[in-house]
Amino acid sequence: MSATHLPHPPTDQREFPFSDRDFRRVCQMIHARAGIALAPGKRDMVYGRLSRRLRALGMSDFGHYLDQLDAHPDGEEWQAFTNALTTNLTAFFREPHHFERLHAQLAESGGGPLKLWSCAASTGEEPYSIAITACEAFGTLTPPVRILATDIDTQVLATAQRGVYPLERISGLDEDTRRRYFKRGTGPNEGRCRVHPALQALVDFRPLNLLDARYDVGGPFAAIFCRNVMIYFDKPTQRDILSRLVTQMDATSLLYTGHSENYLHAADLIQPCGRTLYRRNPSAARA
Repeated sequence: MSATHLPHPPTDQREFPFSDRDFRRVCQMIHARAGIALAPGKRDMVYGRLSRRLRALGMSDFGHYLDQLDAHPDGEEWQAFTNALTTNLTAFFREPHHFERLHAQLAESGGGPLKLWSCAASTGEEPYSIAITACEAFGTLTPPVRILATDIDTQVLATAQRGVYPLERISGLDEDTRRRYFKRGTGPNEGRCRVHPALQALVDFRPLNLLDARYDVGGPFAAIFCRNVMIYFDKPTQRDILSRLVTQMDATSLLYTGHSENYLHAADLIQPCGRTLYRRNPSAARA
C-alpha cells in the first residue's frame, strides 16, 4: 500500500474518537459559518486543532462537542471553533509588487483623505505594511489615510492590535524601514519589536465575517486588499463575497488579490487591470 493511501489511524489510537460523520459535520458547519471549504486531506488538521477545544472544555467526544455547537448557535464557542479552523499565513510586504502599486496609487491620488481596507488582516502584517506604504508615499507619519483592518478570527486581531512581533518577523525588511517604523524591545521584551505608534494610529481593527449579508464598513475604499483568503472558498461563495466587495468600490478603486486567485467566473463584477489587480466592472451594482 502506497504512503498516499494509508488509512486514517483507528479511533482507538486517537485521544478522542473522530468518525467520518464527525469530519463531515465539521466541514458543513465551518462552511455555513465562515465559507471555508475543507478538503478531505484536512481531516488530520481538523482533528488536531479541535482536539484542543475538547481538552479545554473537558469533553471526550467530538459528536457531543458538535451537538453543543448546534444547540447554541449564538454561543461563544462558535468563535473559538472558527478561530481554530482559520489558517493565518502572512508576512510584512508579502507580494511586494502590490505595495509598489499601492505606493504609486497613493502618490497619484492628489491627497486624501483616503480609505483603505485590509479584508483578512490576520496578525496585522498586511495593514501595517499598508500603513508604512502610505507614510512613504506622502512623506509623513501622519498621511491622509484611514485603514480598516478586519478578520473573522478575533485572536489574530488581538495580536494585530498589540502590534508586537518577534524580531525575526521583520528580519527581511531593510534597515531603514526597521529603524523608522519599529521599536526594538529591551529587557523583558528582548527579541521582540513593536510597530511605531504612528502606524497603529492609522489602523482601525474590527472583527468581520466576509459571509455577512452586508458590510457596514463605510466605503467606498480607494484600495481593498482581499488576498489569499478566497482560496478557502468555493466559487459560489467567492461570487457572493465579490458582489458585496464591489459595493464598497467606486470607478477608481483597486482590488488587490492573491497570486493564486482567479476571478474569470466573476467578470461581470470585476475586471483585471494589472497583475492580481482588479477594478469594479462599470455594470456591477453599487450600494
